[in-house]
Amino acid sequence: MRAFVLTGPGEGAVHEVPVPVAARGEVVVEVDRAGVCGTDVELFTGELSYLQTGHSSYPVRPGHEWCGRVTAVGDGVDPAWLGRRVTGDTMLGDRVCRRCRRGQQHVCEDRQEVGIRGDRPGALAEQLAVPVTSLHELPDSVDAALGALVEPGGNAWRAAQAAAVASGDRALVIGPGTIGLLTAMFLRAAGAEVHLLGVTAASLDFARGLGYADAWTRDTLPDLPFDAVVDASTAPGSPALALDLVEPAGRVVCIGIAGTPSTIDTRTLLLKDVTAVGVLSASPGLAPTIAAYRTGAVDPRPLVAATVGLGEVGAVLAGGRPPGSGAGPKVHVDPRLGS
Repeated sequence: MRAFVLTGPGEGAVHEVPVPVAARGEVVVEVDRAGVCGTDVELFTGELSYLQTGHSSYPVRPGHEWCGRVTAVGDGVDPAWLGRRVTGDTMLGDRVCRRCRRGQQHVCEDRQEVGIRGDRPGALAEQLAVPVTSLHELPDSVDAALGALVEPGGNAWRAAQAAAVASGDRALVIGPGTIGLLTAMFLRAAGAEVHLLGVTAASLDFARGLGYADAWTRDTLPDLPFDAVVDASTAPGSPALALDLVEPAGRVVCIGIAGTPSTIDTRTLLLKDVTAVGVLSASPGLAPTIAAYRTGAVDPRPLVAATVGLGEVGAVLAGGRPPGSGAGPKVHVDPRLGS
């Protein structure tokens, strides 16, 4: 089958690789759609921290935002899974450690991460094999575009939950990229007044086009009390800015991650009596995200700027925009295109 393979920093191409076989407890999924994520870009550039720690190494087959249809099942798997439309958790714990037993497999020390960590091939391919325990079935109303947005949506759902907003509260999201805009959608669905803080005119104009009229730069941000601030950016100074901007007794949520250390003054954290929360993964948020997409409470399909084939993945990872792209921040891949 065809799969996109990274062989070194800045080096990637479509390769012919063996078709996956479902081991015991696993299924094989025919991929309908996969998203290109910032983590995939960091694998491409060589900047991902896992490459330095040894948790990831080249060659690697990326792709962890996906949906598809189950085409084969391994021993011990109910054949009723065959033909079902599914997506899956990125974080695959060892299922025996204390964290996994407590339902926290997403922080298992020995976890694999699909398409990222632990030599678990990803979904920028025609097929992939994953444990049946990681699957979430998709209803018919959640199409392929939405299905491949469940994983980033799960991260955003968790960030919005951590913000703990009530109807009428005011929230600020720093960074109007995919995760930031998804978080804004979940905050708005919870009844919050949502503001966005960004840098580029294009990203802020796109946010306004989604109905977020309160989209600002640092120079234009009004002096308002924010009950919660979500940092969804990659700027090392953003966590400190979030802490400065949040109301006393408010909440700061960190879901963006910088390439260099970020620092905050814990005296400010203490004296403002602020609750700070970090969000690593989508795992606990996948089911509620599917439910929100199913009901239409949140519809992130406008975020998808283009859908391309595997042969165009390298150009996208290098920062290119596919011809005819919309203004959204997300590019999807249909492995069947151009095959």
